[in-house]
Amino acid sequence: MNFDTKQTGLPALTTDYLKDDHVLVDNVFADLWHTFGMKGLISKAGIRKRSGTSVDTLIYCLIMWVWLKSNSIRMFSTDAMQSFCFAKKDALYDLMNREDLNWRKLNIDAACKAVKDHQIKGDKALVLDDSIKQRYGKKMPGVSSHFDHTTGRCMMGQQVLTLGLSTEKGFFPVDSELFISASKAQGLKSAFKDGRSHVAQRYRAAQQKTKPKMAEEMINRALKAGLDADYLLADAWFGTKPMIRIAEEALVTPILRMKKNKMKYRLTIFQNGHEVSKEYDAKELYRYAIRGQWQKTPGQPYLSKALDVELNLASSDKEPEQWTKVRLLFVRGSAEQREETVGKHQWALFLTTDVSMPPKRILVLYAMRWAIEVYFKEAKQHLGFLKEQGTHYAAYVASIHLAAIRFCMLMSAMMTDESRRLCSIRADLSDNLQSISFATRLWATFRMLITGALEELRTVFGDDVDKIIATIDIHVQSFFMQALQLDPLVLSLEST
Repeated sequence: MNFDTKQTGLPALTTDYLKDDHVLVDNVFADLWHTFGMKGLISKAGIRKRSGTSVDTLIYCLIMWVWLKSNSIRMFSTDAMQSFCFAKKDALYDLMNREDLNWRKLNIDAACKAVKDHQIKGDKALVLDDSIKQRYGKKMPGVSSHFDHTTGRCMMGQQVLTLGLSTEKGFFPVDSELFISASKAQGLKSAFKDGRSHVAQRYRAAQQKTKPKMAEEMINRALKAGLDADYLLADAWFGTKPMIRIAEEALVTPILRMKKNKMKYRLTIFQNGHEVSKEYDAKELYRYAIRGQWQKTPGQPYLSKALDVELNLASSDKEPEQWTKVRLLFVRGSAEQREETVGKHQWALFLTTDVSMPPKRILVLYAMRWAIEVYFKEAKQHLGFLKEQGTHYAAYVASIHLAAIRFCMLMSAMMTDESRRLCSIRADLSDNLQSISFATRLWATFRMLITGALEELRTVFGDDVDKIIATIDIHVQSFFMQALQLDPLVLSLEST
């Protein structure tokens, strides 16, 4: 779960690209609007308007206003809107408040368009995560109390479940859904005009459906739309039997972070010439088969140990048993730690149904999940994620998809227009996680080059050269620890 991510190593991709003095945002956006084919995507999504300012003009303004240093639609309407159309702010609010518009369709089509246009190859993984946007307004429908695992407390706000496609070129948010908990939920100010409308249906889904059910439907919609993915990545809060079943039914390989809970795994060993099977939970497996048997992971600063077991995917004792083979990967945060210095919580557990996948490959693929953390940070800080002023539930649905569309267009612009691609190395390796394996392989080379340059300056810096190199090592290690969620706080929370 993400809650206003504030970790280090997350440069502001949006700010770098769109707020540079040499980039005219309105010109960049106008060119992108046409090359991206947004007018056609709007028509394909069935978003229409009978009279007044055209719907594509209004959506143009709705998508662009966050990049013009405006803090709200109201400020944009006052300061800059007349430069793009003759409509007033009420036209924008009216469009966002419409209950019949299928913003989800436009979001999915925009993500598919970006991926298809750039013919992205290599590893592709669907990434699932949720994020809480803290909200206090008593008049806001759909706001409820949610437990935030990163802070260990409950808070009032809106929880958004998001599915994205993580690739070696970038991340594309594909679909999102609001989730309303049963605790302190605030109802509608007034009934929907049409209970059969898109927004009315989504409000009922937010109240009635579980997050696994929402995730299943989002995955199916993404694959049906033509997005190609081989893997499903999710953190420990989604490391459940239902998610494994959903991935298998969708024909994608799950790579999930697992909690150290009471879920049982069946381990089979040969004893006195016979097969002996016994069920253990994660902590018991660690004590019985892992502790003291760590192995070095090639090219990674971690120790790990893979263990092939079986897991019963039946959700209850009343269902027939559904045993399937899975590979568990136990990982210790640092290869330099000695066994006696490792705390009881300082190891992580990953699961995949591909029992032939090497440990390094599991970590490389799972690290691609970090891109969704970058997306949530960008969306909340720079892309208007649930920032539009209004108290209509339809506006919240529109907001989460408009933020995703902005990000898809931004990613497309950065991949297309090399002449305007600012801070490209930092964006590629840090923000978009083109490939953790790429960064890991090249770090040894980078370190050698940096060390060589600093050695030449030793007469100037003296012994501070060693401190500089050590600081660089710590910073890079910290980034990898965040990407793989191996920091002590996360490991401790997973044990509760």
